[in-house]
Order: sequence, then C-alpha cells, then structure tokens
Amino acid sequence: MDLEIKDLSFSLRGKEILQDISLAVKRGEFVGIIGPNGSGKSTLLKHVYRVLQPQRGEIVLLGRRLADMPLAVSAQQMAVVGQFHTVAFDFSVYDMVMMGRIPQQRHGGRITRQDKAAVERALQLVGMDGMASRRFQSLSGGEQQRVVMARALAQEPRFLLLDEPTNHLDIRYQMQLLELAAGLDIGVLAVLHDLNLAAMYCQRLYVLKGGRLTAAGEPREILTPELVRQVYGVTCEVLRGQAERPVIVFGREAVVI
Repeated sequence: MDLEIKDLSFSLRGKEILQDISLAVKRGEFVGIIGPNGSGKSTLLKHVYRVLQPQRGEIVLLGRRLADMPLAVSAQQMAVVGQFHTVAFDFSVYDMVMMGRIPQQRHGGRITRQDKAAVERALQLVGMDGMASRRFQSLSGGEQQRVVMARALAQEPRFLLLDEPTNHLDIRYQMQLLELAAGLDIGVLAVLHDLNLAAMYCQRLYVLKGGRLTAAGEPREILTPELVRQVYGVTCEVLRGQAERPVIVFGREAVVI
C-alpha cells in the first residue's frame, strides 16, 4: 500500500482516543473515514499529516516510515484540506494558493513559470480563477474553502487528506469538491460526516466509534441500517442508487432515545 497506518494508538490525559487503528490507501483510491463526533476521525488524520505523533504503531508512506521522513519530504507528497482556516494576514487569493507551491520550490524559493502555471490551473479547477486578486478574508466561508482546496492542488501532491472539507459548502460545491478530488488519480483519505456523500464518492470506508475500528469495506457492504443504528444511534432506510451505491434515508422518528 502507498499509505498505511499500522496498529496506531493514541491517548490524551489518560484517556484512550485511538486504539489499534489500521487502514491503507493506494494511489488513485478514494478512501473515507466516517463515525460520530468524538470517534477519533480527525485525530487519526492529524497523525497522518504529522500534527500528532503515534504513541504506538506506525504510519508508512511510499515504503518509508513517516516518522523517519523529513517534514519537507512528506510535505511534497501530501496536501491537507481542513475545516478551519485562520490566517494572520489578509493575503490575496493568488498568494494563498501560491503558498501551496512552497514544498515543491527550489532555487531559494524563487517563483517559477511552473509555479505560476500550477497556481492558475488549481484556481481554474475550483472555479476561483476570477477572484485571484480578492483578499482571502473578504470571501465567504465556502469561497475560502475552495481557495484552500486550490492551495492543496497547487502543491501537486500524491496524496490528498481531507478533514471534513465540505462543512462550509452548499450541496453544489460539496459535490464539486469531492468530484474534483475523486478525479485526480491520486490517493485521497477523507474524513466525512455526510454518509450519502461518503457512499457516493468513496471506494472504501473505515468506520470509527469510540476510537476503535468498527467496520471496513465497500460502502454497499457496510452501510446498512444495522451499522448506522449501532454507530450513530439512529434508524434509517438504505436504498440503492446509481451503480448500486447505498442511499441513506432518515425520517423524523430516526433518533433512538
């Protein structure tokens, strides 16, 4: 596997957040992590993009232990789109996206024609090329998220990590962003809240609950009424949509009290 998490465990202040989690992503594969709030999804992803360090277990990227890889090298291979975006200065959209080129730059950080082409291409892909001169902080939350996605694409990574990337987007841009990620021919590991979007775009899913891996497999195999009730505490119907992908339907009586 190109990206592999092996038996990863993590505790904080004596509380076990993750326990013996293993998963893998191949290049060109879109893999999702789902589960209720507090199940450890974002904590797991933070280990992959090196905000946190595993206390037990390891992460292997392209055949090398991530812990042994210089940060500059792993930054060339992985880009991250998170859910919160705080910047200290009000950069232009163009400058924000150009920051994605930093891991790939040589020549003392001088901006090259290749850098400019990558930024322009990324802005076009997310539909923000007409706003390159706008200030980042003047944008709506959804527009900012698209700029952050463009910054990740400008990085030209081999793996894209998405941490609840659609939170601030309306349904059109949610689908646009995930459709874009799915068509990149790179490995994608995404934490998602929306089960129907996860079913629509992910080739495989890993389900977390209470920091433990509860289920793993193709969406049509594991997204069942039984699993949704067990993991989320709600009832649902599961229908079949295009390509036999599950469509989950909730009613007002869904919550199990």
